[in-house]
Amino acid sequence: MPAKKHPSLVMLVTPLCILLALTTPVRSSAQQQDEDRRQRPKLIEFDAPGAATVSSPVCAPFCGTVAYDNNDLGVVVGFYTDSNIVPHGFLRTPNGHITSFDAPGAGLGYGLNQGTAAYAINDLGVIAGQFQDPSYLYHGFVRYPDGSFTTFDAPGAGTSASQGTFAFDVNLQGTTAGIYIDGSNVYHGFVRSRARDHDCYSASRCPDNHFTSFDPTGSVFTYVCEETCLLSDGTVAGFYSDSSNISHGFVRQPDGTITEFDAPGAGTGAFQGTTAASINAQGEIAGYFVDSSNVLHGFLRDRNGSFTTFDDPNAGTGTYQGTVAYSINLEGATTGVYLDSSNIGHGFQRSPDGKFTNFDAPDASPVYIGTRPSTNNLEGVVTGWWADGQDLNHGFVWIPGGFLP
Repeated sequence: MPAKKHPSLVMLVTPLCILLALTTPVRSSAQQQDEDRRQRPKLIEFDAPGAATVSSPVCAPFCGTVAYDNNDLGVVVGFYTDSNIVPHGFLRTPNGHITSFDAPGAGLGYGLNQGTAAYAINDLGVIAGQFQDPSYLYHGFVRYPDGSFTTFDAPGAGTSASQGTFAFDVNLQGTTAGIYIDGSNVYHGFVRSRARDHDCYSASRCPDNHFTSFDPTGSVFTYVCEETCLLSDGTVAGFYSDSSNISHGFVRQPDGTITEFDAPGAGTGAFQGTTAASINAQGEIAGYFVDSSNVLHGFLRDRNGSFTTFDDPNAGTGTYQGTVAYSINLEGATTGVYLDSSNIGHGFQRSPDGKFTNFDAPDASPVYIGTRPSTNNLEGVVTGWWADGQDLNHGFVWIPGGFLP
């Protein structure tokens, strides 16, 4: 039997309820609709000004606008190809303003597919990437918030066409990491540090150029993963291939110690194995593996070495279908792509408790790559690209529900 209310409590509560009802402002339908829109996930499509409007066999499947990385402030970087099939770097602010840039020395010849590509941006606005010169040689670069550049080449990088240096990652200290291709076309990892007694806001204040090259034991192809694979302490993640063309993940500590690993269930045949794709400040690594049936699966590796494997519920189970995790943020949310039974890509974000949210760019083609996320920032905002019916790429920003843009 419910307890009886004391008459004095009834008298006290009832006028208070009436008062609140009288003093609470009534929301207009427009205000309510605006709040509802802010609570729902949304995907913003964009193109860099000057981006090509048609695809070309010369640059496909990377024609158009490709967004690679977003920092915790919502700034996006990537590259776009123009109508002359020349790539240019770009920076997009949260309000949609896009700035184009070219690294000094980048080739800009008609139809040559040279130019500049930005891969990563830190929370201070420092950008890392690569450019290809008129001789088709690759060089690394760092672009600072004031628009100045530092360009560099890793010692040991080859000097012939399609060889050279690629800067894929940059941390808050201005340290960069990436790969270089030597004179025998072999890939190696590197970390490039900067002077500790300088604030890294412009080229003139970041004079250090100290390189450390590395390869895991048994590697014939070392690859530092892109965008989100370098921590503030200098820890680097990536993958390598052995002489049997089997992939293995690795994490390299600042003291040079390299730990190799394989996800449970990873195949041991050629072009199977484990690919590490991202590391967060907690030391958690996200990536994917190819099993013995050539099906793709996502994984999380804790810093203690334990694994969690996962599959998007809508992923296909055929050859080279499945789930691919590309990025993990500080909260442990992962983003990536799942390939359905028709081999079309769709975006996903997986929460730390294992819940999947799927999304697609509204105009993505049901024939080509579909929707391809790249990174997710601290707020869970995802950036990446999608392909239209011409196999032409366009950038996107996906904002999860409840996030105020």
